[in-house]
Amino acid sequence: MTLLYDADCGFCTASAGWLGRRSLRTAISPLHRADLAALGVDADRARREIPFVEAGESGTRVSYGHIAIGRALSTGGPGWRLAGWLLLHPPVSWLARPAYALVARNRHRLPGSTAACRIDLG
Repeated sequence: MTLLYDADCGFCTASAGWLGRRSLRTAISPLHRADLAALGVDADRARREIPFVEAGESGTRVSYGHIAIGRALSTGGPGWRLAGWLLLHPPVSWLARPAYALVARNRHRLPGSTAACRIDLG
């Protein structure tokens, strides 16, 4: 299991570091170091939404955005598993989707960010 993040974005790098300190049982790696095509990750979508890649017996599953965060948190200890479960299920998931989109659209305005964090949603 791997959570991929945009290492060119200071906010994304800080967020990935924070997640890395949560003792999750998942790798956290920069997008530019991954073979996105081999992992089944849509490169354009990965620039807008964080991807989480799970390889299993039935193939590879890629989740994006708040679902990716929820699945990654679900690999942690009991408290983090609960947080992940909440992000993946209503009513929290109903709020998590637009909240994630709002943060992604404005990540260049958040602490630690630079102009490199701006994403084109066009």
